[in-house]
Amino acid sequence: MTTRIVAIAFVIICLSGCAADSPTVEQEVSLVSIEGLGSLSFPNSGSAEAQEPFLRGVLLLHSFENEPAAEAFREAQQIDPGFSLAYWGEAMTYNHPLWQQQDREAALDALGRLAPTAAERAERVPSERERMYLEALEALYADDGDKLDRDLAYLAAMESLAAAYPDDHEARAFWSLAILGSGDGVRDFATYMRAAATAEPVFEANPNHPGAAHYLIHSFDDPVHAPLGMAAARAYSEIAPNAAHAQHMTSHIFVATGLWRDVVTANIRARDVQDAQRAERGLGPNLCGHYSSWLHYGHLMLGEVDEAEALMDACHEGILAGDASPVYFGMMRARQIIDTENWELAERWQADLPAESTWTGSSPQFLYDFTNALAVIRGGDPSPARAFVRTHADTESAAEAVQGLELRGLLAIHDGLEAEGLALLREAAEMEDAMPFEFGPPHIVKPTFELLGEELLRASRPEEAAVAFRRAIERTPGRTLAQRW
Repeated sequence: MTTRIVAIAFVIICLSGCAADSPTVEQEVSLVSIEGLGSLSFPNSGSAEAQEPFLRGVLLLHSFENEPAAEAFREAQQIDPGFSLAYWGEAMTYNHPLWQQQDREAALDALGRLAPTAAERAERVPSERERMYLEALEALYADDGDKLDRDLAYLAAMESLAAAYPDDHEARAFWSLAILGSGDGVRDFATYMRAAATAEPVFEANPNHPGAAHYLIHSFDDPVHAPLGMAAARAYSEIAPNAAHAQHMTSHIFVATGLWRDVVTANIRARDVQDAQRAERGLGPNLCGHYSSWLHYGHLMLGEVDEAEALMDACHEGILAGDASPVYFGMMRARQIIDTENWELAERWQADLPAESTWTGSSPQFLYDFTNALAVIRGGDPSPARAFVRTHADTESAAEAVQGLELRGLLAIHDGLEAEGLALLREAAEMEDAMPFEFGPPHIVKPTFELLGEELLRASRPEEAAVAFRRAIERTPGRTLAQRW
């Protein structure tokens, strides 16, 4: 990726406690813009020559472009081996709070190149403010407590840092991200609104700050709050056109508001940026990934079945070749079959998938088999679906349990037990309704209220169906199948 630093200025200042024979200096940096990635102000004690790769790394870090960010921080380390925040930055790239992922070993390896122990690293930091950044990170990667304990300790440290330096936009932005990551994967409105309130002042002061826009979008990307994130979504694609994740992130708000053309446009941009960067590294396009999956869903919601089918075919080829994500193959296959109601397609895209659990709440194999079971029920032969329900009766996944109830309800209706079947579908809907709002395309690939509404219509109960469909639209705004009643 080619970047160009647009504006940067340095003023050397002496901090409290500096001496003539042992200078302690920090670079006071004016607002810096790096083409295609956004702008920020992050005073630090690195050399002038190390500023461009360091600041580039921070901007990439805010857009979750972790691999190129780590490369940029390592470049800054090579230029200025004593630059403590360059090691801090690389270690930050190994923590992915919203995905509950952390590579602690890689982070400690990066920090260890600055100095072997936390105490020795603290001695290498020339300013109190930078020391607080490093100490917060030491809490995140400490050797005591579980990950949630470390996340909460890091959150407290970042809150203290932001309080101590209220004009430090980076401290406030990373504090906002720490809030978002403090829920251990459980989404609740209070936490997300607190994160939004923390990021909002940064976005107001610097509308070109990628982290502020990014974290506001994450804070608001549910159907209730999404309108509050529209300004950040519209801004973010222009802030960081060279960051694929930034282009994709705007679609979090667009999915939650049913703006399907914008979903398609955003993910085409994200896919193209990512593929161009992969080509620079000698890699082929990512045919079955996160951006392709969201693009595929946008096409389906627009009724662009041929475009969606072409993406599905490419994903299928990738999974057969062993170089595609089973998670996204399972999700895309389910949506192509279920959202087009073309049940014969279940015979077209077949593959062997791993059964382990995923962040979607359903394993790839579960989604594959669930889609097949739904297809055979709709096709009139429920026998394979009965076997599937028996096999997955004891699942520990809430998402899988809900979808199992959906199949049980449809099987009961197929057997002439309409009241029992509708009761099971209502139970599934109540279970899903008790789950937090999701972001993005629905993980319950046949949303429960939508299915309940369809079966109530078939049972000639249109008023009840209308209630179910209205609730479906509240949970998945603009979804095509939920609006056809």
